[in-house]
Amino acid sequence: MRKISKLLGGIALSVAVCSAISVQAAVTVGEPAPNFTATDIEGNEVSLSDFEGKFVVLEWVNSGCPFVRKFYDAGEMQRLQEEYTEKGVIWLTICSSREGQQGYHTPQEARYLVADSGANATAYVYDPSGDVGRLYGARVTPEMYVINPDGVLIYHGAIDSIRSANPADIERAENYVVSALTAAMAGEEVATPTTRAYGCSVKY
Repeated sequence: MRKISKLLGGIALSVAVCSAISVQAAVTVGEPAPNFTATDIEGNEVSLSDFEGKFVVLEWVNSGCPFVRKFYDAGEMQRLQEEYTEKGVIWLTICSSREGQQGYHTPQEARYLVADSGANATAYVYDPSGDVGRLYGARVTPEMYVINPDGVLIYHGAIDSIRSANPADIERAENYVVSALTAAMAGEEVATPTTRAYGCSVKY
């Protein structure tokens, strides 16, 4: 899949996952990450399995959440997206906010947010049904997942070690996603494969 630049907000998709799953059906670090299929705004069908052989980051987002805004207003999430996609990492930003709930946007509104924020994800997954979120057991925003080239989940949890909405804390925190990618891309084990994610609840 080609990189879609500046993507904090707009891929309309239909998700081909089991509708019977519950939010408790979380994935497990060390096991294969479940596949999902989506259609992007240009009508291209995209599956997680398309990215076999690459590292993949899944980032749950809600544009109205102060814990998400912490990273976007500071430009830090965009910087990380750009840095790692340039290294060949696939970065999927996912919004599971239901229509009428905080963080929900139409595809057109989301495209505006993408351009306005200067985001650099590979794609933004539009998941108002919550199917992808429930498949992964995503509970808060931001909640982060790192998948290795073998399709195995190697990190799940918080983006960093300081549980606050203050951008001033970013610089002095350990970024767990960066730590996981740095170790795994060097062929080393991830020292902290699981943490407790913090942020706003996903608005299913």
